[in-house]
Amino acid sequence: MRVRSLLSKKRFVSSLKSLGKLRIKMNHSSLLTLSALMLILFIALTIRLFPLRWEIDPKVGSVQLHLSEFDPYHQYRFTERILDNGFAFWTWSNLNWIDSRSWYPQGVDLLKVSYPGLPLTAAFLYSITSWLGVNISLMNFCAIFPAITGMLASLVIYFLGKDIGGKPVGLFAALFLALSPSYIQRTQVGFFDDETIGILALLLFTFLFLRTTEKDRSLNSSIKYSLASGAVLGYFCSGWGASYYIIGVTVLFVFMSVLLKRYTERLLLSYSITFGLGLFIAICVPRIKPTYLTTSIILPVAGVFALLCLREIFRILTSAKWKIISVAVLLVVLIGGFSVLWQLGHMRGIATKFMSVINPLERAGIPLIESVAEHRISAWGPIYYDFGIVIIFFIVSFFFILRDLNDKNLYLMILGLTSLYFACSMVRLLVLMAPIFSLLASVGIIGILKPFNTLLKESPRIGVKKKYGLQPIGKEFSFSAVFLLFLILMTQFAFPMPKVYKQAWSPVTVTAGSLPIVPSEPVREWLDMLNWMQSNLEATSVVCSWWDYGYWITVLGNATSLADNGTINTTQIENIGFIFMANETQALKMLELYDAKYILVFTTVDTYGRWIGYGDEGKWMWMARISGKARDRFVEDGFIDNRSSWTDEDAFGFYNDTRTQEYPQGRWQWNLLGMNSTVYKLMAWGKHDWCRNNIEGGRDLEEREWFRNGLSSEDIKPKYFTEAYFAGVDTGSNYGGIVPLVCLYEIDWEAYHSDWSS
Repeated sequence: MRVRSLLSKKRFVSSLKSLGKLRIKMNHSSLLTLSALMLILFIALTIRLFPLRWEIDPKVGSVQLHLSEFDPYHQYRFTERILDNGFAFWTWSNLNWIDSRSWYPQGVDLLKVSYPGLPLTAAFLYSITSWLGVNISLMNFCAIFPAITGMLASLVIYFLGKDIGGKPVGLFAALFLALSPSYIQRTQVGFFDDETIGILALLLFTFLFLRTTEKDRSLNSSIKYSLASGAVLGYFCSGWGASYYIIGVTVLFVFMSVLLKRYTERLLLSYSITFGLGLFIAICVPRIKPTYLTTSIILPVAGVFALLCLREIFRILTSAKWKIISVAVLLVVLIGGFSVLWQLGHMRGIATKFMSVINPLERAGIPLIESVAEHRISAWGPIYYDFGIVIIFFIVSFFFILRDLNDKNLYLMILGLTSLYFACSMVRLLVLMAPIFSLLASVGIIGILKPFNTLLKESPRIGVKKKYGLQPIGKEFSFSAVFLLFLILMTQFAFPMPKVYKQAWSPVTVTAGSLPIVPSEPVREWLDMLNWMQSNLEATSVVCSWWDYGYWITVLGNATSLADNGTINTTQIENIGFIFMANETQALKMLELYDAKYILVFTTVDTYGRWIGYGDEGKWMWMARISGKARDRFVEDGFIDNRSSWTDEDAFGFYNDTRTQEYPQGRWQWNLLGMNSTVYKLMAWGKHDWCRNNIEGGRDLEEREWFRNGLSSEDIKPKYFTEAYFAGVDTGSNYGGIVPLVCLYEIDWEAYHSDWSS
């Protein structure tokens, strides 16, 4: 009866009336700002959800989302493990976290190779979602999660921009980040990787830390913001290796502040609390550990802290004698401390992948790093293509920053210059530059518009026109300038086909069949192969493939892989490269060490049966270079002799740039050693099978090359590898003239041992 009285009609109506009395006071300007921000956030979310159209099965209308690229599947697997074992990561060391189905046979220790920030966040939010009764699979949740964080980053950058240059800067920054192609790529549906929380944490940390340095803020408020920025820094360190970047930028900012005589007690307080809490949280992460504090990137944090303490001592002391003694003591402590750490071997250098960002030339001698497209040096063309004509305002912004070099502008200038350098150093780091570019470009635009806006607000002047002398600029000139800027921004985001829409209108990698295309329907070949593996292979079945496909094989195929995109074991990747580049008998010697049952290749051809280069036919050169680095080891271990060994792809043929009707762009011409390599036979036989089924007369253009080298199709047919399942062989070209072929072979160990039993 009590419940019914509470839900009575009279009480319900009175409740609505009381709600009507609650009126939020908001002026016209605030209403416009809020409306614009809501619209930007809506755009930021929806544009990242565009790939959903390829995830809907048109036959049954069901939605089964997939993750994009490869690394997100590792994050998904880690999230799944957290949900199974609990959130108390400080007790994880007592549990078995060895994933034996990756990097077989030694497996991989998830705690030592993974940052737990993203999986912990996703697992926590997924648990709340499930508790609220929302029925959603973990895969679907992880796929949608990046789009939400992308929207939240646009919200945070609005408040950061507002603090730096007012509401207009915040709105423009939010808009630019919402429509940034490089950031959309890393936060659209399916891209469940470190960057999804990394960029959000970077912006949130910058926002909070800059507030700690504000001189007009109360001490209590500064301490609260320092604690918050320290917590966010610790979270950032636990979630993305790029936290090194923001740590370095902040240390450089504080150092520059001291040099520019801007030291305050508030700076010492905020710096010590922020880094004290942030680094404490960081060293609790199993992957990072306390040795993190003695790396060459983190040690400057202590050095700058000592400098701040010295500056505070100088402020308090008046005697020159005690100032000199303080400097001497500090130098002795610093030099002595570094010397002891160095002698005891506790000081660690920068990891190779981070050092290769600072010095891009280091990557030249490491083919494993160079083989990844996103690790290559950026040219100005791709940078301009990514940021467009708005890059003009990015450059102009430095003029306005230098004209008013306050603390926030100093921090922003350091961010801008360093992010530009690192984005030029590595293509992948364009995503790191995206939010900083958005802020600086917004500062540049508002800086240009401000004088014209002032003119538009002025009341019209009435006076006698002078024959000589300067005439005031009319409002029509201001309207023209504003309209011109509007047109420039229109060319960036509206037409003809900006990269932002091209990037957003792209399916996730596995749904696109690992092809650089935008198909009208999902590319089924990879999905069919992984579904077949899941249905027909045991979880312990070892499948050898190039490392690109390791995560797919483990997570979607439910099989055991030898390597994946974690690239944690260079020796094993060299061995896999050897397996593919050696002949069959040499390859099987190596495969026997791994108890492999299957081997997989991915190749792409056009409708005439010519290789295109999107599959392993475009990657085998890196297999040759990476395995060639270990040439002496393979010879010493008896896997190959000197005469048959190689150091790079030149041992397997040459590029023939002669243009013919059949090969208008030239082609790679394999020699006899190349045609006897395992990777060639596996790809060529799958292609040959497709040609027999889909080309009139079954003509394969490669046959002439075989005959020229004294070989026939029977010589090319693998002897110890038999077809298990070929995806794409029985279909024509449904994807704009591209035919993807995913070929899984079973290793015939019985035939091999029968031939080589002696």
